[in-house]
Amino acid sequence: MIRARMLRENGKFLPKNGFFMRKNYFNNENTGYFKTQNRQAPSQNPMMDPGTMTEMMKGNMTNVLPMIVIGGWINWTFSGFITTKVPFPLTLRFKPMLQRGIELASLDASWVSSASWYFLNVFGLRSIYTLVLGENNAADQAKAMQDQMTGSAMAVPPDPKAAFKAEWEGLEVCDHQWALKNVAQELMNLYPEPEDIPNL
Repeated sequence: MIRARMLRENGKFLPKNGFFMRKNYFNNENTGYFKTQNRQAPSQNPMMDPGTMTEMMKGNMTNVLPMIVIGGWINWTFSGFITTKVPFPLTLRFKPMLQRGIELASLDASWVSSASWYFLNVFGLRSIYTLVLGENNAADQAKAMQDQMTGSAMAVPPDPKAAFKAEWEGLEVCDHQWALKNVAQELMNLYPEPEDIPNL
């Protein structure tokens, strides 16, 4: 397609015979490149394919199920345990988030329970993964989910047949106007004496 586009745009610098030879290579009814090449149809939208949806659900389940099991086990086993303390003071609004499973009104808000520490690690490691592994890493499940929600996964891929057909039509209507037709006369006007011609 790029070669055909370049031929349309720059064919005026080719002699007429050379231009039509190249045009025939692309647009000949029987042997032309655009007529003989079989191009695959664009792949079906993955969100419409039941097999892909099943695989996505299996993948989500394999990610979510261990998190639920481990979170439940930690909550059951270490319920009421204090794990760590954040190195800065926090207000009382953080107590329900950081002290899950501990009901002590007198406890400072900067102490973190084991269940809350687990959830902070699970959901807070995304920025660490990005820092260590770089953007768009395989561990970033939230990015894939965000793509699915925003509809970028639902975008239909472009149809190559339509693009090749448009390029064929553009080349078919392209007319040859040789830009170098009067180049000898223009050079004679520019350099009337032979000694004026610069050495190249």
